[in-house]
Amino acid sequence: MGKELIIAEKPSVARDIAEVLGCTSKRDGFIEGQDYIITWAIGHLITLAEPEDYHEKYKKWAYQTLPIIPETIQIKPYDKTVKQLSIITQLVKRNDVAALICATDSGREGELIFRYIYSYTKSQKPFKRLWISSMTDEAIKEGFAKLKDGKAYDHLYHSAKCRSESDWLVGINATRAYTTKNDVLLSIGRVQTPTLALIVNRYKEIEDFVPQDYFEVQADYGPFKGIWFEDKVSETKILKKEQAEAIAERIVGEKGVVTKVTHKKNKLLPPLLYDLTELQRDGNRYYGFTAQMVLTIAQSLYERSKMITYPRTDSRYLSDDMKDQVKKTLHKINVEPYNKALAPVLAKEIKFSKRIIDNTKITDHHAIIPTNVTPNLKSLSADQQKIYNLIVKRFIAVFYEDHLFNSTEMIIHVAEDSFVSKGKVITQNGWKSLYKSDKDNNDVELPDLKKKEEVDVVGSEVLIKKTSPPKHYNEATLLSAMENAGRFIEEDDLKEQLKESGFGTPATRAGIIERLIQVKYITRKGKSLYPTPKGIKLIEIVPEELKSPITTGKWEKGLTKIAKGELDPDKFMNSIHKFVIYLVGSANKTSGKVVFEQDKSKGKKIFTPKGPILGDCPLCPDGKISENSKSFYCSNWRNGCKMTLWKNTLEKYGKTLEPSIVEQLLKDKAIKPYYLTLPQTGEKKSATLVLNDQGEIILQNMHPISEDEKK
Repeated sequence: MGKELIIAEKPSVARDIAEVLGCTSKRDGFIEGQDYIITWAIGHLITLAEPEDYHEKYKKWAYQTLPIIPETIQIKPYDKTVKQLSIITQLVKRNDVAALICATDSGREGELIFRYIYSYTKSQKPFKRLWISSMTDEAIKEGFAKLKDGKAYDHLYHSAKCRSESDWLVGINATRAYTTKNDVLLSIGRVQTPTLALIVNRYKEIEDFVPQDYFEVQADYGPFKGIWFEDKVSETKILKKEQAEAIAERIVGEKGVVTKVTHKKNKLLPPLLYDLTELQRDGNRYYGFTAQMVLTIAQSLYERSKMITYPRTDSRYLSDDMKDQVKKTLHKINVEPYNKALAPVLAKEIKFSKRIIDNTKITDHHAIIPTNVTPNLKSLSADQQKIYNLIVKRFIAVFYEDHLFNSTEMIIHVAEDSFVSKGKVITQNGWKSLYKSDKDNNDVELPDLKKKEEVDVVGSEVLIKKTSPPKHYNEATLLSAMENAGRFIEEDDLKEQLKESGFGTPATRAGIIERLIQVKYITRKGKSLYPTPKGIKLIEIVPEELKSPITTGKWEKGLTKIAKGELDPDKFMNSIHKFVIYLVGSANKTSGKVVFEQDKSKGKKIFTPKGPILGDCPLCPDGKISENSKSFYCSNWRNGCKMTLWKNTLEKYGKTLEPSIVEQLLKDKAIKPYYLTLPQTGEKKSATLVLNDQGEIILQNMHPISEDEKK
């Protein structure tokens, strides 16, 4: 019986698997054991071929050569990782390798990474699939005990392949068509363009908004107050100041009569567990983190720290077979600083509601929760701790009691005028005790008045207010809009059809936002996202179908159906081909429609980093820092920028430079405290990690860990 070749997505994951399986013989590009050989990709090793790879005529960007729709879309290796691909190919072809195991990320993109490698090697050997949601030793062992036939994931592969090829076809053709017809480089994408349209449309709403003064009249009854309304209690606005002043004047000194008192008991259920999008929203809302930063941190907590489950999930529920695991995890995390919050949960029998366990609402992966690894917060950076704390707090909160409060609505008539008073009294704080907020704890208790009782109006006030425009999108609100694109559709039948469709997937939305910034269509100002003049003009000229949530929603729904085996991939791609032909024709009508500022990049490739953008380059004006296998580098390296941060910079202190650390350094220039271990003595120290003006990482103020820091 031959060996099995395991292909992981990253070297770090391969090392973890090797350790669990007892493979110890390290070679160039792989690790070997008695029964297994473990090798790795470095993200995507293979990409789709460029237009010029099909024909020489496509080297020059010319409208006359469009549309570009190859009969079969080809793949080719990335130049930078061709050595590792060659190693994998040789391993696949070894005579003693009987079968393969796909151990790339358990999702659509991970499946594509393996399948492209498998296709490139032209292998006919059988393969199995490792599908896990946690990188703990226990989860890896369990996953290998339950390997599935790789063919069981063919539908997922077809979905990933269609996504990749449709993005390529729309992007290549639309970008070339609109660029050549407008004489300026215009990057267009299947998902990025409708996302840009959301931001532009919101910007225009705000620009066109004309603020309007309005007035409210407040009656003062002494112990409490009331607001004037017309026919409904929500109709409190008065547009004419004179009318408001007249009401305020005539009610003072009058008697008010209680005409209606409504008491209601209310409850707020605990929030659902996190999926990636909700975690990104909270990371942005509480800490100002970008969506990409949250994804990077969460991925490191999953892969390296092994403290959370698979983060790139769109589910907010757990499966029924996880109950025992969840109970173990609750006890594992019952340490400082979480033990106080856990006390009421562990003091009684743990109950699983339908809001926690629901097999029908799980797709590829369950919600993000902590693993049964005892939390070691000192091993985490400050930003990692923040994201981990959010996940743990939400995990604990779902087992708390409901938040209960009593509300009272009292209607009082003063002659012909009606006033409403509202009260609220919390009777059980429940899960909200974990999320302390001043506005949640402001009880407004009304006196216990009955119908027909009278009150004295001792005073009044005219409140001057102003209508407000909608707010610019920030990353939290944009992620919500991308996730719920169906709500922008007016047709009821289509709205229902696209209810679960959005722009992109949880794993790709952060990259879409970064891409829009990279091509200078949007810019960040504080937490808000603003369109640039170039972005606004692009949305003015592209056809409605390219920027509409209807089109994008249908595509995403189609890809989901392919993954479920409910739609023929060829049928989906035929619809994409027709759309591409339409797009190219539509570009011909835009020439001279708007005037773009000229740039000199027409026909050149836009630099696209292989990894996420971590921040701005500190050494050059428009460079962006991204990650490769050995370092963090500037996008302007071709133009001579020398900015490089090597991952092994802190190796002698037992540390690898993580993307989340680099992202924080680029943002804040320093991280304090930063914990490390001296190589000579093994002594643990605290220091400030600094990115200086020369783009170098240095350690300052190294000292023994203080008692305060230990806390």
